[in-house]
Amino acid sequence: MKVFDCITYFNEPMLFEVRLNILDKYVDEFIVAEANFTHSGYRKKINFNKDLYPKFKNRIKHLIIDNEPNNIVSTEKNEDENFNKSIYRLNAAKRIEFQRNALSKAFKGVNQDDWIIYSDSDEIPNLENINFNNIKKKFLLFRQDMFYYKFNLSLPKLNWYGSKACRFKDLINISELRNIKPKKYNWWRIDTFFKKNKFINLKIIKNGGWHFTNIKTPNEIYVKHSNDEHHDEFNRTGINRENIKDMIKNRYIAYDHSIDKKNWEKKWNKNNKIKLSVIENFKLPKYLFDNMTKYSNWFDFDK
Repeated sequence: MKVFDCITYFNEPMLFEVRLNILDKYVDEFIVAEANFTHSGYRKKINFNKDLYPKFKNRIKHLIIDNEPNNIVSTEKNEDENFNKSIYRLNAAKRIEFQRNALSKAFKGVNQDDWIIYSDSDEIPNLENINFNNIKKKFLLFRQDMFYYKFNLSLPKLNWYGSKACRFKDLINISELRNIKPKKYNWWRIDTFFKKNKFINLKIIKNGGWHFTNIKTPNEIYVKHSNDEHHDEFNRTGINRENIKDMIKNRYIAYDHSIDKKNWEKKWNKNNKIKLSVIENFKLPKYLFDNMTKYSNWFDFDK
């Protein structure tokens, strides 16, 4: 039985190095899918370079997706702004799904009982106390702590279910795995039998890892949000690089996770000031705790 760690990649070389070292003892192979287009549809260069990680080079597969999905909807001839905004989001979701599902191209030779873990590139599962051979459930959902800007700057009281896992024989595709929600149903719920993924058979991993989002410079954060799935919503907030610098300096975010995504004007708003907290360093992954000097630029040491 082997464990495969799969991610989609934009441009996070330092965070990928951290990922490799945290998961080193638990993962047999790392699979990285990278597209030469952004979620918003702009062309981008291929950034991933496994030569940066010589210790892990032979355990990394790098897939390049150089064509867009064929079901992208054109907005060129439509002047309806609201229609176009919804199409932008729909097209972005299609590109994300396409990139995730392309990971299956690397699954040749994978055995039925091997484990497939999928995460976005900034989500790192905690595998320290998991014995995959003893797991009876079909699906694993990792309940993760959320961090912004710095490795020790936490958004309290938020449970993030990012990394998901299953045996290869139970995998429909990566997008279906990603879309499993942390909700258990009773065995007698007949309606669940009509779902592609029956969410009865899942195990939630408490203390399941870390979501290190926006561990980037202000400019990199701006570029990321200007090109991700919700780029149109971000662009309408008017948030600029100086605003992001202020958020990092004063430990707050402008994105309110408690508000429904449909109400984007309140969810993404430069006037939101959701406070972040500095955590005790011993709560960090051991690799980061042992290498704080190496990554000192990515810690908030100011009390």
